[in-house]
Amino acid sequence: MNTPTVDEPGFDPAWLALREGADAAARAAELIGPLRAALPPTGPLVIWDLGCGTGSLGRWLSGRLRGPQHWVLHDSDPALLERARGNVYTSVDDLPATIETRVGDVGALRASDLVGASLVTASALLDVLTADEVEAVAAAVACPALLTLSVVGRVWLSPSDPLDAEIADAFDAHQRRDGLLGPDAGTVAARAFERRGASVVTRPSTWRLGPGQAALTRVWLRGWVGAAVEQRPDLASAAAAYLDRRLAECASGRLTAEVHHIDLLALPGGAS
Repeated sequence: MNTPTVDEPGFDPAWLALREGADAAARAAELIGPLRAALPPTGPLVIWDLGCGTGSLGRWLSGRLRGPQHWVLHDSDPALLERARGNVYTSVDDLPATIETRVGDVGALRASDLVGASLVTASALLDVLTADEVEAVAAAVACPALLTLSVVGRVWLSPSDPLDAEIADAFDAHQRRDGLLGPDAGTVAARAFERRGASVVTRPSTWRLGPGQAALTRVWLRGWVGAAVEQRPDLASAAAAYLDRRLAECASGRLTAEVHHIDLLALPGGAS
């Protein structure tokens, strides 16, 4: 599924490439040890990447897991899957992975689709799902699940600005439109897996944006403020001036930002 996620302007390939470095730096690497311990010790790993985009999570995760691996890249966008098909994944023990792609809606997944899966993964996905869709995913998954980079509704900017809180509140409201979970996704997903007997661990996975990430910060700012104004059109004039100030601070190297997310590891009963 590739609906725009809650901290980005859209799922075009250029944006996915721009954010990949920040995503990789933010991911909670401390969850990899418990994940490895819960995976089958022998035989090929069959890994489903839901809402895979161009496959950036696989590029990060495959080299942290043993091989052989078979990746099922699942997305609703055939164009993104065409790009993802060209990935080369290699395990921590230098074994090449195999890749297949499947077009589909994450909310329509059933347990029968995931028979034989060793691991289900996703990145920046939960927050663009509804509660029913998250319940469907939790019900379908019978193996470990590593679900990363879900926003939690905390953004810190330095230097501070009087409009920060109002923009952030309007943005969060925008992400909850039409029943989407937005910043509530991590909590809802944890409860959904726990109700089904899974052991759930969450860890922070925060984007830390400074002068070295200015290109990403500019695009993120425009999307963040734009979503806030879409939710609250009365903010348009003040938000335009706010965005100008923030972009000027970014250009001068003065602006830093923290965009907070969480990573969630769900292990089936008895696997923790």
